[in-house]
Amino acid sequence: MSIDNNNLTRIAVFVSGGGTNLQALIDAENSGIITNGKIVLVVSTNPDCKAIERAKNAGIETFIYKDETELINELDKKDIQLIVLAGFLRILSADFVAKYPRRIINVHPALLPSFGGKGCYGIHVHEMALERGVKISGATVHFVNEITDGGEIIAQKAVDVLPSDTPETLQKRIMKEAEHIILPLAVEEVSKDIRFA
Repeated sequence: MSIDNNNLTRIAVFVSGGGTNLQALIDAENSGIITNGKIVLVVSTNPDCKAIERAKNAGIETFIYKDETELINELDKKDIQLIVLAGFLRILSADFVAKYPRRIINVHPALLPSFGGKGCYGIHVHEMALERGVKISGATVHFVNEITDGGEIIAQKAVDVLPSDTPETLQKRIMKEAEHIILPLAVEEVSKDIRFA
């Protein structure tokens, strides 16, 4: 059965840094894990980040976020149906989030509700997990609402914390063993729900 590309859920991926989760999504689209959605736009606050380079290498249009009104106009112009926050380090306004109910998902580098909320992002999450002495961490994909890291959970995957772990080794392992696995699966699930709603 061939897939009608005109009918796929149109996805924008928001990024801020290296773009490894973006790459996992691009690879999942190319390998047939994501079949109900298509990444048509990558948005970043940083024009020089590696993620923008990854998008350009994959032939995906990019947009540099400076102003929320301009961003909304761009998303409307591209007919975006799903927004994926993949290492996006800016908090979106409550008005923005309200405009896209159950249409924004985020990947978080911990098992929410642990190590979530204000100040819990990037390497800080792994530092907190190690300071608390947790034996298991992992990643969560969730819908975004007006409460930071407070939306409904879509998927989670646990990863063992090793006695030798540093924040950096834990971060890399959680990305590889959890984030890069559950994010594409969650994007496919939500894309399918939107496509056939």
